[in-house]
Amino acid sequence: MEREAMEFDVVIVGGGPAGLSAAIALKQQAPDLSVCLLEKGAEVGAHLLSGALLDPVALKELLPDRWQEAPLGVPVTDDQVHLLQSDNRALQLPNWAVPPRMHNDGCHIISLGNLCRWLAREAEALGVEIYPGFAASELIVEANRIRGVMTGDLGLDKAGNPKADHVPGMALYGRYTLFAEGARGHLGKQLIALFTLENAAQPQHQPQHYAIGFKELWQVPAGQSHPGRVLHGSGWPLGEQRGSKSQGGFYLYHLAEDQVAVGLIVDLNYQNPWLSPFDEFQRLKHHPLIAETLQGGERISYGARAITKGGWHSLPRMHFPGGLLIGCDAGTLDFSRIKGIHTAMKSGMLAAGTVAMSLRGGDEGGRDLAEYQDALQQSWLAQELQTARNFGAALHRFGPWLGGAFNWLEQRLFARASPFTLLDKEPDYRQLRLASRCQPIHYPKPDGRLSFDKLSSVYLANTSHDEDQPCHLKLQDERIPVTVNLPTWAEPAQRYCPAGVFEIIEAETPEAESQPRLQINAANCIHCKTCDIKDPSQNIVWTPPQGSSGPNYPNM
Repeated sequence: MEREAMEFDVVIVGGGPAGLSAAIALKQQAPDLSVCLLEKGAEVGAHLLSGALLDPVALKELLPDRWQEAPLGVPVTDDQVHLLQSDNRALQLPNWAVPPRMHNDGCHIISLGNLCRWLAREAEALGVEIYPGFAASELIVEANRIRGVMTGDLGLDKAGNPKADHVPGMALYGRYTLFAEGARGHLGKQLIALFTLENAAQPQHQPQHYAIGFKELWQVPAGQSHPGRVLHGSGWPLGEQRGSKSQGGFYLYHLAEDQVAVGLIVDLNYQNPWLSPFDEFQRLKHHPLIAETLQGGERISYGARAITKGGWHSLPRMHFPGGLLIGCDAGTLDFSRIKGIHTAMKSGMLAAGTVAMSLRGGDEGGRDLAEYQDALQQSWLAQELQTARNFGAALHRFGPWLGGAFNWLEQRLFARASPFTLLDKEPDYRQLRLASRCQPIHYPKPDGRLSFDKLSSVYLANTSHDEDQPCHLKLQDERIPVTVNLPTWAEPAQRYCPAGVFEIIEAETPEAESQPRLQINAANCIHCKTCDIKDPSQNIVWTPPQGSSGPNYPNM
């Protein structure tokens, strides 16, 4: 099929903090470069979700004279860490017992979506061309180098046939292409495989590790919020789940105008296939420490998103012929600080500097920009990630108490000079135990005041998909969910998905000859990518649906 094509100096895939920072920095350093940015959401910010705490260090570097004009929410004024010991007990840790990197002095509680909408306006003012509603669906590879991306077709029916409003995707060519899709990027995953960017043979390398992060925004009664207060913690409801370990932590951020953000982060290395991260989050909100703030309030938004948390030891090689991986597409989040916005921004700025310098020097494009790795190594970004390189593996190996003590001692005594190297070499999807060896978990029915079901939650994510379009959740083998996953792990997709996308439909009667089948309710998908990560058979492949489909987060 003949497709239209456009040529740019640089094509950027993704309108999050990494992609937008790269776009702004490119135009600052080389105003004559043509820069195009693709965003699969209906607008910049529509698919962005984060807690979110911002360390403004990268924003100050990017826009030193204008950073204070950004929507910075409220500064952190009260910083607390709690250990939830049971469903009604909590222990607040004294400041001295909190690992230094978990302190939030100088940070701001923000909406990542609103910050990136502001950054998009700054980028456009500099001449960046931003195209929201266009999903980059395919790589354009020529002579073993990346030449750009292809956007997905619009107006296809479920069978993939063109409808009356069909518009073919476009080819966008760039001398260099920067990939900033966020955690578990669809094209980023392909690039890692295509160019063997993840060198598992390296002695100090581990596979990328992930968590699923939930967030709800609540409007609470006047006087129940304390703007600037930040609560983090771990423990209940996670921990020893009927003999199977699960780890993670919660947050409660107090914003302005009587709004609070509450969430739970569940590490995707959990072992019990009966565990439902969504339902663990609903349980969390009944703990008195959380409930006293939410009681009588109204839930106004909901979302969930995968989080890259492997850190320094999980970073792939980020350069390849014709392009760079940046931000959470590579995994630059600093999980020891539960922050990734400033690190994503810095990676984008470093990429921009590398590309701009190369193109100013007469480069025709398509090179392997290995000098990006040197720029990264010499930056505060590398220093920060190296300092926290053992954080996640310590928690996985020793648990929250001993792992937390290890991290406290390492950060206090050694920082970046630590002589220890801890690795977690087992991928998250391999961690599940047999369902028959784990006790099923029976979750309480939601009360409709603090806890809710999945479908009412998806409604608050403003998810929108054209029902008559190809299913964007691909099964490599359609038999595996029923013949392998169901008897072995009780098909965990029914529980790890936070939006009710995957459903096992049983035969109507015991005598019926038909077998159970997996029903995919793709219209519910909120693009969290958990299925692509946690499926124990690695049979589910998340691909971008028709452009602008998915959640529409107003200020998450």
